[in-house]
Amino acid sequence: MNWCILIPLLVGAICALLGYLLGKLLGGGNCDDCEERVAKLEADLATCRKARTALEADLSASKNRASLLQADLTSAKTENANLAASFAAPAVALIPFNADAAKAVFGKKIKQDDLTVVEGIGPKIQELFHNHDVKTWKALSECSVEKCQSVLDSGGDRFKVHKPGTWPAQAKFAYEGKWAELLKWQDELDGGK
Repeated sequence: MNWCILIPLLVGAICALLGYLLGKLLGGGNCDDCEERVAKLEADLATCRKARTALEADLSASKNRASLLQADLTSAKTENANLAASFAAPAVALIPFNADAAKAVFGKKIKQDDLTVVEGIGPKIQELFHNHDVKTWKALSECSVEKCQSVLDSGGDRFKVHKPGTWPAQAKFAYEGKWAELLKWQDELDGGK
């Protein structure tokens, strides 16, 4: 006899017997139980479909609310920009420099934003101010006397003799092109004091 054929047949028979016994043991032959399970699964499926429909409705409502909020945000940004623009400082018109008018009053050529026009400021002090980003008459006119003094102090002891009390006002006259007023005032000053 051929054992090679007998072994698979024997294994197949054992598997069939075990499958039959397990089916009986686990209740595979009861169809009423299957119908109840199917009915329960169908009820669960219907409940899931209802929940899905409700979730889809909520999602749609949420998308609509998000669209409304986005529109409100865009509107608020536009309103905020308009409000900021209404409170923005008006543009300051720069006063043009007229070299001929300055030369007519002072009798010499005056360069724009030359801080040495201010009585009491020489080339070295002008250099100190330039190092502190004060390079124009307008910038000097907006400095406080205390800031002018701190610029002088940064230069060391040799600049302590200078008194910057009138420098911002003189720079304002120069910036505004009020050359006659500046010259008249400088004639009254003693070294910028």
